Amino acid sequence: MTEEQFRGALARLAAGVVLVTAHDEEDGPFGAPAGMTATAFLSVSLEPPLVLVSVRTGSRMEELLERQPLWAASLLSERQRALAGRFAMKGRVSDRLLFQEVPHVLGEATGAPLVEGALAGVECRTEQRVAAGDHTLVVARVIGVWLPAAEGGPLLYYRSRYRALG
Repeated sequence: MTEEQFRGALARLAAGVVLVTAHDEEDGPFGAPAGMTATAFLSVSLEPPLVLVSVRTGSRMEELLERQPLWAASLLSERQRALAGRFAMKGRVSDRLLFQEVPHVLGEATGAPLVEGALAGVECRTEQRVAAGDHTLVVARVIGVWLPAAEGGPLLYYRSRYRALG
Protein backbone atom coordinates (compact mmCIF):
# COMPACT_ATOMS: atom_id res chain seq x y z
CA MET A 1 0.00 0.00 0.00
CA THR A 2 1.28 3.46 -0.85
CA GLU A 3 0.65 6.67 1.06
CA GLU A 4 -1.42 7.86 -1.91
CA GLN A 5 -3.62 4.74 -1.75
CA PHE A 6 -4.07 5.19 2.00
CA ARG A 7 -5.06 8.84 1.56
CA GLY A 8 -7.40 7.91 -1.30
CA ALA A 9 -9.20 5.32 0.80
CA LEU A 10 -9.68 7.61 3.81
CA ALA A 11 -10.75 10.51 1.59
CA ARG A 12 -13.90 8.47 0.99
CA LEU A 13 -14.85 8.73 4.65
CA ALA A 14 -17.00 11.82 5.26
CA ALA A 15 -16.08 13.75 8.40
CA GLY A 16 -17.57 16.65 10.27
CA VAL A 17 -15.51 19.84 10.38
CA VAL A 18 -14.73 21.70 13.60
CA LEU A 19 -12.68 24.73 14.53
CA VAL A 20 -10.50 23.88 17.52
CA THR A 21 -9.61 26.98 19.52
CA ALA A 22 -7.72 27.97 22.65
CA HIS A 23 -6.49 31.10 24.37
CA ASP A 24 -2.71 31.33 24.11
CA GLU A 25 -1.64 33.15 27.27
CA GLU A 26 1.94 33.44 25.99
CA ASP A 27 1.03 35.36 22.81
CA GLY A 28 1.53 39.03 23.64
CA PRO A 29 0.91 40.82 26.93
CA PHE A 30 -2.75 39.74 27.19
CA GLY A 31 -2.60 36.52 25.22
CA ALA A 32 -4.41 35.83 21.96
CA PRO A 33 -6.82 33.32 20.43
CA ALA A 34 -5.54 30.45 18.33
CA GLY A 35 -7.47 28.16 16.00
CA MET A 36 -7.14 25.16 13.74
CA THR A 37 -9.57 23.40 11.40
CA ALA A 38 -9.94 19.71 12.22
CA THR A 39 -11.80 16.80 10.70
CA ALA A 40 -10.49 14.14 13.10
CA PHE A 41 -12.79 15.01 16.00
CA LEU A 42 -15.18 12.60 17.68
CA SER A 43 -17.20 11.73 20.73
CA VAL A 44 -15.46 9.10 22.89
CA SER A 45 -17.71 8.62 25.92
CA LEU A 46 -20.98 9.86 27.41
CA GLU A 47 -20.02 9.04 31.01
CA PRO A 48 -17.82 10.85 31.57
CA PRO A 49 -18.36 13.16 28.57
CA LEU A 50 -15.17 12.82 26.52
CA VAL A 51 -14.12 13.92 23.03
CA LEU A 52 -10.97 13.37 21.00
CA VAL A 53 -9.16 15.54 18.49
CA SER A 54 -6.14 14.55 16.44
CA VAL A 55 -3.53 17.26 15.86
CA ARG A 56 -0.31 17.09 13.87
CA THR A 57 2.64 16.61 16.23
CA GLY A 58 4.84 19.70 16.29
CA SER A 59 2.11 21.99 14.95
CA ARG A 60 1.34 25.27 16.69
CA MET A 61 -1.97 23.88 18.00
CA GLU A 62 -0.36 20.68 19.31
CA GLU A 63 2.25 22.71 21.16
CA LEU A 64 -0.41 25.06 22.53
CA LEU A 65 -2.64 22.21 23.73
CA GLU A 66 0.37 20.67 25.47
CA ARG A 67 0.64 23.71 27.77
CA GLN A 68 -2.98 24.93 27.71
CA PRO A 69 -5.40 22.25 28.97
CA LEU A 70 -8.52 24.36 28.28
CA TRP A 71 -9.80 24.55 24.71
CA ALA A 72 -12.98 24.44 22.65
CA ALA A 73 -14.37 23.07 19.41
CA SER A 74 -17.01 24.82 17.30
CA LEU A 75 -18.97 22.38 15.13
CA LEU A 76 -19.09 24.26 11.84
CA SER A 77 -22.17 24.71 9.69
CA GLU A 78 -22.35 24.29 5.92
CA ARG A 79 -22.23 28.09 5.64
CA GLN A 80 -18.75 28.23 7.16
CA ARG A 81 -16.65 26.73 4.36
CA ALA A 82 -14.56 29.86 3.97
CA LEU A 83 -13.86 29.98 7.70
CA ALA A 84 -12.76 26.33 7.70
CA GLY A 85 -10.48 27.00 4.74
CA ARG A 86 -8.90 30.06 6.33
CA PHE A 87 -7.94 28.21 9.50
CA ALA A 88 -6.64 25.21 7.52
CA MET A 89 -4.27 27.21 5.30
CA LYS A 90 -0.54 26.84 5.76
CA GLY A 91 1.32 30.13 5.94
CA ARG A 92 -1.84 32.05 6.83
CA VAL A 93 -1.88 35.40 8.58
CA SER A 94 -1.72 35.31 12.36
CA ASP A 95 -4.60 33.84 14.32
CA ARG A 96 -4.91 37.14 16.17
CA LEU A 97 -5.72 38.90 12.88
CA LEU A 98 -8.05 36.12 11.70
CA PHE A 99 -10.09 36.27 14.91
CA GLN A 100 -10.52 40.04 14.54
CA GLU A 101 -12.60 39.28 11.44
CA VAL A 102 -14.46 36.25 12.86
CA PRO A 103 -17.52 36.93 15.04
CA HIS A 104 -17.12 34.85 18.18
CA VAL A 105 -17.82 34.68 21.89
CA LEU A 106 -15.44 33.47 24.56
CA GLY A 107 -16.40 30.27 26.29
CA GLU A 108 -17.38 30.73 29.92
CA ALA A 109 -15.43 27.69 31.12
CA THR A 110 -12.31 27.98 28.94
CA GLY A 111 -11.98 31.51 27.57
CA ALA A 112 -11.52 29.88 24.14
CA PRO A 113 -13.32 31.38 21.14
CA LEU A 114 -16.60 29.81 19.99
CA VAL A 115 -17.46 31.02 16.50
CA GLU A 116 -20.86 32.50 15.81
CA GLY A 117 -22.84 30.64 13.19
CA ALA A 118 -21.55 27.26 14.39
CA LEU A 119 -24.08 24.50 15.03
CA ALA A 120 -22.73 23.93 18.54
CA GLY A 121 -19.63 24.25 20.63
CA VAL A 122 -17.98 22.18 23.33
CA GLU A 123 -15.56 23.47 25.91
CA CYS A 124 -12.95 20.97 26.98
CA ARG A 125 -10.21 20.19 29.49
CA THR A 126 -7.48 17.84 28.31
CA GLU A 127 -7.27 14.58 30.25
CA GLN A 128 -4.90 12.52 28.13
CA ARG A 129 -2.49 12.87 25.22
CA VAL A 130 -1.47 9.88 23.12
CA ALA A 131 1.32 9.89 20.54
CA ALA A 132 0.04 8.23 17.37
CA GLY A 133 2.32 8.29 14.34
CA ASP A 134 2.74 11.87 13.12
CA HIS A 135 -0.21 13.07 15.22
CA THR A 136 -1.12 13.47 18.86
CA LEU A 137 -4.55 12.34 20.04
CA VAL A 138 -5.93 14.72 22.64
CA VAL A 139 -8.67 13.23 24.80
CA ALA A 140 -10.62 15.81 26.78
CA ARG A 141 -13.52 16.04 29.19
CA VAL A 142 -16.35 18.25 28.01
CA ILE A 143 -16.89 20.87 30.74
CA GLY A 144 -19.33 23.10 28.90
CA VAL A 145 -21.66 23.04 25.92
CA TRP A 146 -22.77 25.97 23.76
CA LEU A 147 -25.98 25.49 21.78
CA PRO A 148 -26.73 28.64 19.78
CA ALA A 149 -29.84 28.97 17.66
CA ALA A 150 -28.10 27.80 14.50
CA GLU A 151 -29.67 26.95 11.17
CA GLY A 152 -28.59 24.65 8.38
CA GLY A 153 -26.66 21.44 8.27
CA PRO A 154 -23.12 20.43 9.15
CA LEU A 155 -20.01 21.21 7.15
CA LEU A 156 -18.46 17.96 5.93
CA TYR A 157 -15.10 17.06 4.45
CA TYR A 158 -15.26 14.37 1.77
CA ARG A 159 -12.89 13.49 -1.09
CA SER A 160 -10.60 16.36 -0.12
CA ARG A 161 -13.33 19.04 -0.37
CA TYR A 162 -15.73 20.78 1.96
CA ARG A 163 -19.31 19.73 1.31
CA ALA A 164 -22.84 19.96 2.68
CA LEU A 165 -25.46 17.25 3.15
CA GLY A 166 -27.83 16.67 0.27
